[in-house]
Amino acid sequence: MSAPTRRSNKGVSPFTIVGVVLLVVGLACLGWVGYQIFGTNIVSEKAFDTERTELRTEWGQSTKADPGGKKKPKSGTEDEEPTAIEGEVTALLRIPAFGDDYEIPILEGVTPATLNDGVGHYPGTDNPGEIGNFAIAGHRITHGQPFAKLLSLQAGDSVVVETREAIYTYVLDDAPKDLTVKDTATWVVDAVPGKTDVEPTEALITLTTCQDLFRSPDRSVGFGHLDTTQNK
Repeated sequence: MSAPTRRSNKGVSPFTIVGVVLLVVGLACLGWVGYQIFGTNIVSEKAFDTERTELRTEWGQSTKADPGGKKKPKSGTEDEEPTAIEGEVTALLRIPAFGDDYEIPILEGVTPATLNDGVGHYPGTDNPGEIGNFAIAGHRITHGQPFAKLLSLQAGDSVVVETREAIYTYVLDDAPKDLTVKDTATWVVDAVPGKTDVEPTEALITLTTCQDLFRSPDRSVGFGHLDTTQNK
């Protein structure tokens, strides 16, 4: 008669527990990275579509209500500019070098939440077509990555900004890949970039994005000037 088999009283090895924990953490990290790279793009691209559609609908309704095409100030005074609202969509951005289907909403502000829904207009900088500096920022990767190809632009490339009143075509004077600054370099959004105390005499545009693919303190910057204005 054979001896009965003895069951092991040993519990789960600590090394096994550590291994399982590391595996779970690793999979969670991969899932997070995957969502950041792919998932946020899907969410933001849907937001882009919604913002574009709603803005064009608003323009159409405003034109019917105000055939003259001049949006009246909300305050009721004739000379006062309407107050910009964080996250409000005010214009559309097209860059011909990025293809015919490239059209991104431009929103007021550059907070992370705002940049998730489009390109952001730096508070305090001038409006499209105005004398001064119309400065905008956008993600180079994740959240729709509207400026994914910004560093491929060259001097002479066009940047088109459409508002309710007009279509403004800017021409780049500097390639974004040629200038990198720290995110604290606020001179790039001055009315005359780098010349804080100089009164602007022409309409300019500044485009900024992260120099590296992921978040970093370095910014790639491109400057341009207004070339043509087509009133609507």
